[in-house]
Amino acid sequence: MLVAVKKPPINFEITGYIPDDLIFGLIKKYGDENVKIERDDMVNAMDMEWFKDLDSEDTPSKNLRFYRKLIGLTQSMLAEKLGTSKQFISDMENGRKPISKKMAKKLSKIFDVSVARFI
Repeated sequence: MLVAVKKPPINFEITGYIPDDLIFGLIKKYGDENVKIERDDMVNAMDMEWFKDLDSEDTPSKNLRFYRKLIGLTQSMLAEKLGTSKQFISDMENGRKPISKKMAKKLSKIFDVSVARFI
């Protein structure tokens, strides 16, 4: 990573690992427009093996459970929002019932994510 700070009469560069608190301190002191950050150590997570392994385990039913728990809903609460039963939610989360396109659209609105997460 490279951080360059430019504010007359100061012009310096720091390379290597730079802690976030130092970067935030520089931005606070010199302003966002005067601090340039270049990250050369960034890689696309989708190209990494751990992501590929997790993605291969990704299923609509696991996504449903993940998003439900993420926003703190119980199965009963989600069932009420969808106008269905707790058992139906449980069946979808455990892969016993498929998630229909119509249900996937409703879920995507509730969780504010792509419909594709549930298909």
